[in-house]
Amino acid sequence: MNSIAFQGEFGAYSHMAVLAAFPGQEALPCQSFEDAFAAVEEGKADLAMIPIENSLAGRVSDVHHLLPQTPLHIVGEHFLPIRHALMAPLGAELAGLRQVRSHPMALGQCRKHLRAMGLKLVSSADTAGAAREVAEAGDLSQAALASPLAAQLHGLTLLKEDLADADHNATRFIILARAALGDPPMPALTSFVFQVRNIPAALFKALGGFATNGVNMTKLESYQLGGSFAASQFYADVEGCPQDPPMVRAFEELAYFSTQLRVLGCYPADPYRQRF
Repeated sequence: MNSIAFQGEFGAYSHMAVLAAFPGQEALPCQSFEDAFAAVEEGKADLAMIPIENSLAGRVSDVHHLLPQTPLHIVGEHFLPIRHALMAPLGAELAGLRQVRSHPMALGQCRKHLRAMGLKLVSSADTAGAAREVAEAGDLSQAALASPLAAQLHGLTLLKEDLADADHNATRFIILARAALGDPPMPALTSFVFQVRNIPAALFKALGGFATNGVNMTKLESYQLGGSFAASQFYADVEGCPQDPPMVRAFEELAYFSTQLRVLGCYPADPYRQRF
């Protein structure tokens, strides 16, 4: 049986993504993103399911810094709609709640609802961990904000579901493996990171090849390296595969104006994208 590594505890949204994308396969919880990457690199897991961005909160910054350093390849993506639930020990009621625990990102995504209920917000390392902490405490005034799966695993009762302040809350996960896909089915995406040369209009010139060759870029993000405000690294997603003639020409131009360029993977696009 294949195993899929993820960051967090059982009941985390990453765990739910594993169950949705790979039903029947073993899920391997890891304490950190680094541990999940290492599990695949060392052969302890076949794949890793890693969140890379959320439609409300934006990118997962730690992952963007780890991707250029790993020998792993992106071989797929999965979008998971996020449905937060308010849960507490058996016997608890909404009127008796005083505080709610969860990951800061989850608390922020439900802030309006939670403040309207007059609850004190308490940060935890992750959503599933918050559910476990509330279950262990057994305090009827404490609740957790997590997935319905976490409530089921920890014997908590659901007091309120679909609590997000916005109804378009979804997280995009990437699937990492030791070997790259040879010829992914279409439509496909290619993800890569690069650093441009320190010359005027370098980014404009580096990306010009994608426009002139008709390659659609679906994402471009920059982030600082090593605490420097001068050196930026860019992460990008484009439609197509590196071996496509338009992409070959675009990458040739990109490489000329870049000091570093690494393709992270070419993989099939999740059908969820058709909703946009």
